[in-house]
Amino acid sequence: MIDYYQIVAQIMFVAFILLTIIGALLSVNAKILMHSVLGLAVCLLGVAGLYFYLGSMFLSLMQIMIYVGAVCIVLVFGIMVGFTPNESAQKNDIGRNTLLGIVASGIAGLGLVITIFGKTSWETSAATVGDFSIEWIGENLLLKYCLAFELISVILLIAIVGAIILAKGGREEGL
Repeated sequence: MIDYYQIVAQIMFVAFILLTIIGALLSVNAKILMHSVLGLAVCLLGVAGLYFYLGSMFLSLMQIMIYVGAVCIVLVFGIMVGFTPNESAQKNDIGRNTLLGIVASGIAGLGLVITIFGKTSWETSAATVGDFSIEWIGENLLLKYCLAFELISVILLIAIVGAIILAKGGREEGL
């Protein structure tokens, strides 16, 4: 007797593998940067499909939300807002205020490290909050930290809308 579920499962596995490989090849071999980001998104969707095939719905959804939904969108907006090669060649601002930038970054980083070490209450490693299993993380994300999770998504939405507004207005001299 033919087991149709086994055949469908094998077809799904091969489809997810092919999706991952085709996306990776498209990402690496693309001549246009936007096509490379599209290939990365397809590749990451294939990896999410593999997580789904292995029975981990949480990892699959996190793969789609974080990597495909956030990282690829940030890359796309970085491409949209960034300078073209011709604009970069015309501008040629390399070296201006480099020392000032290094000093300011060093002072800000040192201040951040001092603040973190000063406000951290150091506990022994025996005091654990949870077991950090997928179930524990999922319950905390959906129950305890639901408001923070939603606020992060609203902030991401505001950033996306802002990037669209900036990209639609074009590049003006003086910005």
